[in-house]
Amino acid sequence: MIVMEKNQSITPDLLSTGVPGLDNVLCGGLAAGRLYLVEGEPGTGKTTLALQFLLEGVRQGDPTLYLTLAETAAELEGVAQSHGWDMDGVHIEEIIPDEKSLDPDQQYTIFHPSEIELGATTQRILAAVDKYQPRRMVLDSLSELQLLAESPLRYRRQVLALKQYLSSRNCTTIFLDDRSALSTDLQVRSVAHAVLSLDQAEQAYGAERRRLRVVKYRGMGFRGGAHDYRILRGGLMVYPRLVAAETRETVPRQQLASGVPELDILIGGGLEEGTSTLITGPSGTGKSSLGAQFVHAAAQRGERCAMFLYEESRDNLLARSENLGMNLRAAIDKELLWVQQIDPAELAPGEFADVVVKAVERGARVVVIDSLNGYLNAVPDERFLITYLHELLTWLGQRGVVSILVGVQQGLLGSGPNQIDASYLADNVVMLRYFETAGEVRQAISVFKKRGSAHERTLRRFELGAGGLKVGAVLNGFQGVLTGVPALAPQHGDANGA
Repeated sequence: MIVMEKNQSITPDLLSTGVPGLDNVLCGGLAAGRLYLVEGEPGTGKTTLALQFLLEGVRQGDPTLYLTLAETAAELEGVAQSHGWDMDGVHIEEIIPDEKSLDPDQQYTIFHPSEIELGATTQRILAAVDKYQPRRMVLDSLSELQLLAESPLRYRRQVLALKQYLSSRNCTTIFLDDRSALSTDLQVRSVAHAVLSLDQAEQAYGAERRRLRVVKYRGMGFRGGAHDYRILRGGLMVYPRLVAAETRETVPRQQLASGVPELDILIGGGLEEGTSTLITGPSGTGKSSLGAQFVHAAAQRGERCAMFLYEESRDNLLARSENLGMNLRAAIDKELLWVQQIDPAELAPGEFADVVVKAVERGARVVVIDSLNGYLNAVPDERFLITYLHELLTWLGQRGVVSILVGVQQGLLGSGPNQIDASYLADNVVMLRYFETAGEVRQAISVFKKRGSAHERTLRRFELGAGGLKVGAVLNGFQGVLTGVPALAPQHGDANGA
C-alpha cells in the first residue's frame, strides 16, 4: 500500500515511443512496466509503430521482443527494410501454426482445437518472455488470441493473466489489435493502461487521411482529439493537434511597414505584429503581389519570412515578383525567406500546421498563406476549416507573427458568393476591386477593417507595373466603385484621381 502525503505525487518513468510527435501527444511518453493497446484497421501502421517502439528500446539499451502470431519474421524484416531500419537487437519470435496443422490426421481430436491451440500458444509466449527477458515487448495480434479463446470470459482472463505476468517482470508491452476478429469488444480496452486508436479515411481525391487518437491514458494527461499522422520512409510521423490556448502570452506590438509609403498611410502606418490580415478580391487584382510586397520589405529589414503556396508555383511567384522589382530570390539565398509549394491533395491540415510551426520556430516573423481557397481543399470536411484556421492564427498571433492570408473571391468583380468567409477571424481586411471607367479596367484598394490602429476609409487607385506596386490618389470623383460600375459623383465634374 502506497501512502501519499499532502502535495506529494508519484510520477512514473516515461519511455519514449520512438515515433516523432507521439511523445508530445502523450505528454512525455509511455509509463514503464504497463500494458498498452494499439488498435486500428489493417494498413493504418500498427506494425510500423510497434517496430519504432522496439527500435527506440534498442537505442536505449533495453532488451526487446516481437511476438508475432500472424506475420512471419521474413515479413517483419521486409517492413523494416522498406523503412531503412536495422533490426539487430530486436528479437522476433514466431508463434504461428506450422505446416503440420495442414495434415488431416492432426485436425481431429477428442478436444476442441481451440482448447489445445490456446494452451500451446500461451506456453510459447511465456517461454519466449522467459528466454529473452524483454523490457519492451510487442504482441501481434490480439485477434488470434480472441479467436482461440472463443468466449469473452476466457479471452479476458487470458489477457489479464498475461498482463499480470508481464507487469511482474517490469515489461512495457504493446498489444496490437487489427479488429479482424469475428466480433469487436472492449475487453482489452478496459484492461490496458492506455489505448491508442489509428484510423484511416479514404478521400474522394488524393491520399488517405490518417489520424491518431488517445482513447484513454490511465492516471496521465494527454492531448485529446484527433491528430494527423503519415507513414513515411522512416516510420510514422505524428502531427499533434495545434492548441493555441496552451501557449497564451502577451507580446509587444510594433508596426511593420510595407515599403510603399502610400500603402502604409492607407493602412494606418503598417501591420502590427501579432495580427492577421486578409487580402481579398477577384483573381488577378494583385493580392499575391501585395502579400509578397510585405515579405520583400521585411526581408530587406533582415526579418525572416515564410510563404506557403497552395495554387501558384514557386517559380511563377519568384518570376512575377522580379518583374515588379521584388528580388525574393536574394532573400531565399540569404535564408531570410522560405517558400514552400503545398499540394492540398497530399498535405493534411495537421501536417500543414506543423510545417508553419516549424517555420516560426526557425524565426519567421511574417507568414503568408496563399490562398485560403487552396487551404479549403486540404480540409476534407469544410465545417472544421474555421476551427483549424482560428487555432493557427491565434497561435501565430501569440508569437508576434504577422499573418497574411490571400482569399480569392468568386466572380471577376468579386460579387459572387464566397466559398468561405474568414473576414471575422482576421484582424485586418484589405480589399482589392476591379472597376471600369473610360473604357479601361482599373483596380482599387481599400481597408475595410483594422483592429490595431486607425486607418483611412478611402478608396485609392492600385496599380502593378515594372516600378512595383503603386497606391494612387483617393478616388473621390466616383461612387459605386465597389460594384465594379462606378458613376461620377454629382458634385464632381471630372474623374479626379482616376
